[in-house]
Amino acid sequence: MSTGSRNPWEAWARSVPPLACASARQPRPDPAATATRLAQAGLAGQYAVYEGEGGVWHFAAGSAVSVTADATGITARAAGRSWTSRTDGEPLTAFADALAALRDAGGGNRRFYGWAAFELAHLLHADPGPAGDRPLLHALVPEVEVTLTGEETVVRAVDEAWGRKVADLLAEPGAERTVPDEPTPERTEGVIAAGATAYGRAVSRTVEDIRAGLLEKAVVSRKVPLPAGLRPDFPATYLAGRRANTPARSYLLDLGGYRAAGFSPETVLEVGEDGRVSTQPLAGTRALGADPEENERLRTELLSDPKEIHEHAVSVRLAWEEMAAVCRPDSVVAEEFMAVRRRGSVQHLASRVTGSLRPGAGPWDAFAALFPAITATGVSKRAALRALARHEEGPRGLYGGAVFRGDTAGALDAALVLRTLIGAGNEAWLRAGAGVTAQSSPEREIEETCEKLRSVAPYLRLSEG
Repeated sequence: MSTGSRNPWEAWARSVPPLACASARQPRPDPAATATRLAQAGLAGQYAVYEGEGGVWHFAAGSAVSVTADATGITARAAGRSWTSRTDGEPLTAFADALAALRDAGGGNRRFYGWAAFELAHLLHADPGPAGDRPLLHALVPEVEVTLTGEETVVRAVDEAWGRKVADLLAEPGAERTVPDEPTPERTEGVIAAGATAYGRAVSRTVEDIRAGLLEKAVVSRKVPLPAGLRPDFPATYLAGRRANTPARSYLLDLGGYRAAGFSPETVLEVGEDGRVSTQPLAGTRALGADPEENERLRTELLSDPKEIHEHAVSVRLAWEEMAAVCRPDSVVAEEFMAVRRRGSVQHLASRVTGSLRPGAGPWDAFAALFPAITATGVSKRAALRALARHEEGPRGLYGGAVFRGDTAGALDAALVLRTLIGAGNEAWLRAGAGVTAQSSPEREIEETCEKLRSVAPYLRLSEG
């Protein structure tokens, strides 16, 4: 995503205040709880919590500075003003240009937090029809950021007023909150089972497409709306779910029209400031429960199941090809292949493909090549996207997209949105999918979606009243 010498977002970038005020404080014994408490404090209209690699939590807030893009237009906001431009069907290019302007405007390394909706994929893979008219990308450039590690707590803010506000919150003892209600196990299982029959029919139709030679694999998902009587408490759900899950990344956000509490099993990509890029495809699934012997039996079964091995291998093959398109020749390697990773209520076959970005390529070029994750779409991606448009009901929105944290020095860390409670407007829902191949059966794929939904559904916490 290269930027020309005259960037139309220069005026906006000059209006974005840098995080110039920084202070370090004592480490927090429970960074997840601290980040959640900051999210609950209502500091600003938008916020994001992002758990990165190595148990580092980030909290960002401040609703005055943002960038939002859809298929036709992009809007950037700062200092009470708005700047708009057309995207002409290339919202990611316009989005990257706006963020690049922050780098060119000076003021140090700027950080941003945001999301990409799944429907962005249709524009990236030359299938514009299903992209729709909803926002496809949104980023917040925070006015305050708190980084929580085992060694220290660092607060960065645009001014002393923001810094004091957060410092006062951190100085307060952990306030006791009324524990929100949680659904009974029976009601949780009822939620999980909703829509399973229709999903089985979608799996059967997809298998027919695969056997007809239209594609090799598709990750077909089903949406599970929460009943009207269940009003989720997103921060409390996040904290309860994070206690029970072992995600690659986790996030809690109220950002750009979406609310989400999620426990991502894998990253879409990780790009370092040195140009090293990595992706982590997970495909192939078995349940993970409380019985160690049964877990080991299922692990052995997973490693020897022809359908699961084929599904995983084709995902790794395509991830390799996508990495090769943006990386230096001969730099792409599989650092890990078919390990088994435990992720909440399931265990997955996992691989990691890495490389070094070629000269002239940046993090958004890598994002364009790898998004959406192959493990949320299928093989080939374009054929899988068309199959999903035929067989899934309605747009996915945030599900199967990405939640990300990045900076203007070239780093980008993007989590795949799976195992997530999602809300927009007055609705809230879960969603889960399974990789469908020629060997798939509707019964097994339904079972797999239920296994994945149990990574979130038992930890739903409901708002009082």
